[in-house]
Amino acid sequence: MQTDMTHGPIMRSMLSFAAPMVLGNLLQQCYNIADTLIVGRYLGSDALAAVGSSFTLMTFLTSILLGLCMGSGAFFSIRFGEKDEKGMKDGVCASFVLILLLTVILNIVAFILLDKVKIFMNIPPEIWEHMRDYLAVIFCGIFATFLYNYFASLLRAVGNSVVPLVFLAASAVLNIGLDFLFVLVLKRGVSGAAEATLIAQYLSGIGIVVYSVKRVPYLKLKKEELRIKRGCMRKIMGFSILTCIQQSVMNLGILLVQGIVNSFSSSVMTAFAAAVKIDAFAYMPVQDFGNAFSTFIAQNYGAKKPERIRRGLKGAAAVSMIFCAVISAAVWIFANPLMRMFVNVEETEIIAEGVRYLHIEGTFYFGIGCLFLLYGFYRALGRPRMSVVLTVLSLGTRVLLAYMLSSIPEVGVAGIWWSVPIGWFLADAVGIVYYVIRKKSLLSNSTAISENSI
Repeated sequence: MQTDMTHGPIMRSMLSFAAPMVLGNLLQQCYNIADTLIVGRYLGSDALAAVGSSFTLMTFLTSILLGLCMGSGAFFSIRFGEKDEKGMKDGVCASFVLILLLTVILNIVAFILLDKVKIFMNIPPEIWEHMRDYLAVIFCGIFATFLYNYFASLLRAVGNSVVPLVFLAASAVLNIGLDFLFVLVLKRGVSGAAEATLIAQYLSGIGIVVYSVKRVPYLKLKKEELRIKRGCMRKIMGFSILTCIQQSVMNLGILLVQGIVNSFSSSVMTAFAAAVKIDAFAYMPVQDFGNAFSTFIAQNYGAKKPERIRRGLKGAAAVSMIFCAVISAAVWIFANPLMRMFVNVEETEIIAEGVRYLHIEGTFYFGIGCLFLLYGFYRALGRPRMSVVLTVLSLGTRVLLAYMLSSIPEVGVAGIWWSVPIGWFLADAVGIVYYVIRKKSLLSNSTAISENSI
C-alpha cells in the first residue's frame, strides 16, 4: 500500500499518513512507560533512575541510526515523487550497505565504552549497578533497531505508514507482557525489563524485513541491480550522514543535560526520569506529524509542485500549533497526577520537582512543535545541513544555559528546565527567518539534492 501525496486534498492526505505514525509511536511510548511504571513501582527509585538514565543514553544511540534511516527516507521520497524507480532501487542497495556497516561499528563501540558511561554521565554508584545490568542487555538490540527503522523509513517514504505500525503494535504488546513475566514473575530485576524490550525489538525488526522483501517492489532487486553506484552512494551519504548528525547532536545535548541533572540529588534524577517520559509522550505526536509533513514536502519537491508545498506548509503549521496549545494545557493541569503514576505518593520531593519540570516545559510545546516542522522541511528539500544548524543552535543554547543557570544557587535545577524552551525559540527564529529570506530558491528543485547546500 502506497500513498502518493502529490495529488488530492493536502491536509487530509497528510493527516491520514501521519495518523499511523502517531499511533505507532504512542504504542512505543506505552511500552517505554510500561518499563518505567513496573520498574518504578516494583523495583524502587534507584532502579527507576537507572532505567531513566539508560533511556536517555539509548535515545542518543538510536538517534544515530534513526537519523541515517530518515536521511535515506528523504532521498527515497524525492525519487518517489519523481517516479524514478531505478533511482529508488539504486538507493536501496547503497543505503542498506552504508547503514549496516555503521550499525556494526556503533554496536562494537557501545560495548567497548560501556564502563565509561558511569563517568561520562556522572552516575552515582548505587544507580550504576542497576544501569550497567540494563545496558548490557539493551545494547544487544542495536541491530534490531537498525532493521526496524531502516525498513520503516523506506516504507513511509513511499507513503506506507500502516505496516510499520502493525509490527510496532505487536512488539509493544509483547514487550508489556514480557515485562510482567520477567520482572514480577521471574524476578529478573532491571535485566528482565531489558530482556523484554530486546525480544520485542527483534520481533518487530525481523518481521518488517520479511514483509518488505516479499511485498515491496523496490526491494525485489535482480542480480545485476545488486551493486553500489558511487554517485548514488554520495547522494545517500549527503542525506543520511547530515540527518544523522542532526539527530545525534539533538540527543547528545539531551545526554549532556542528563549529566548535569545527575550531578544533583538522586531525587532530582528520579523526577527527571519520570517527567521526561511524560514530556516525550506529550509532544511525540507533533514530532511524528513533522516527519509525515517531511514526506509530503519531499514527494512534492520531487514532483516540482512548489505551490502545493506552500499550502501544505501553512496548513501543517496551523495544525501543529493547535495541537501544542491543547497538549500544553493538559500537561499543566494534570502534571501532579501524571507524576504520581510513576512515583509513590510518599515521594513528595520527587513529585514536586517533576511537576515543576512539566509546568515549565509544557507551557512552551509550540516551540518544539515549530522546530519539528522546520527539521522535516529542510530535510525534505535536500538541505539537511540547515537542520543541523538549527539543532546545534537549539541544543547548544540548552546545554550552555543549563550549565550556567544551574550553577547559580538561587536558580539551581530550575535553570536546566528553563534552558530547554529558550533553545527551542532561538532555533525557531533562525529557521523561519532563513525561510523568508530564501523562500524562492528553497522551493526550486534543481541542484539541492546533489549539493545538500544551505
